[in-house]
Amino acid sequence: MNTENVLFALALTIFAGLSTGIGSAIAFFAKKFDPRFLSGSLGFSAGVMIYVSFVEIFAKAKVSLTAAYGAKTGYSLTVLSFFAGMAIITLIDKLVPSYENPHETEFMDDMCAECSEDQLKIAREEAKSKNLLRMGMFSALAIAIHNFPEGLATFIGGLQEPGIGISIAVAIAIHNIPEGIAVSVPIYYATKSRRKAFLYSFMSGLSEPLGAIIGYFLLLNFFNQAMFGYVFAAVAGIMVYISLDELLPTAEKYGEHHIAIYGLISGMVVMSGSLLLFA
Repeated sequence: MNTENVLFALALTIFAGLSTGIGSAIAFFAKKFDPRFLSGSLGFSAGVMIYVSFVEIFAKAKVSLTAAYGAKTGYSLTVLSFFAGMAIITLIDKLVPSYENPHETEFMDDMCAECSEDQLKIAREEAKSKNLLRMGMFSALAIAIHNFPEGLATFIGGLQEPGIGISIAVAIAIHNIPEGIAVSVPIYYATKSRRKAFLYSFMSGLSEPLGAIIGYFLLLNFFNQAMFGYVFAAVAGIMVYISLDELLPTAEKYGEHHIAIYGLISGMVVMSGSLLLFA
């Protein structure tokens, strides 16, 4: 396996992962947050990922597996691997701890019935800060775990086909930006430290290159045409799941329905154009 290809694929993964830091910077320095722009960007990212998954990645996986096992068996294995990828990311979703608000502030009034108004206010603020910090830490953990398979997806894409790798990296980088915001903002408001907020956000993105490195060394001795087919099909499943479960619902939440859809279609158009350009 060419060392230059490996380094290129790893560089793409690092770029995609560390874009969480861009989200932190936007959260801290942007004068005005535009939810419609975020909605369109997330829709665009989903469009890129869905289109490239079905049109390019799944197709290449099918070619590899049919060459190794024959038409019928190869196609069947491609489909099974695609849904296996979905099953993996679904399992990760189930296992990741979700933040639950313990409603400390609701209990504060009962616990501090004889406190002065100032004391009660201070107690509420402390409880709120603890809540925010806990939420930010859980967000960082959840995002780090979700970024792990995304890192492998970007790495494998860059290793197999540089053009596809770049497309995947850009799409994942776009959707990592709001993840950086989700981690940094609650931690910043809880600790009043930009450095801590940026650091935790930045570290949550490091799991992407980590996923690529671990995946590479685990699969190093098995890399052949069939293995590329299995992994590529699974990557397609992972990316479609992320798009449908995370990107599009978040895009809908932040903006109007049609903005998300226009972004989705734009992403598909741009992705199709780039594939035609480099065909």
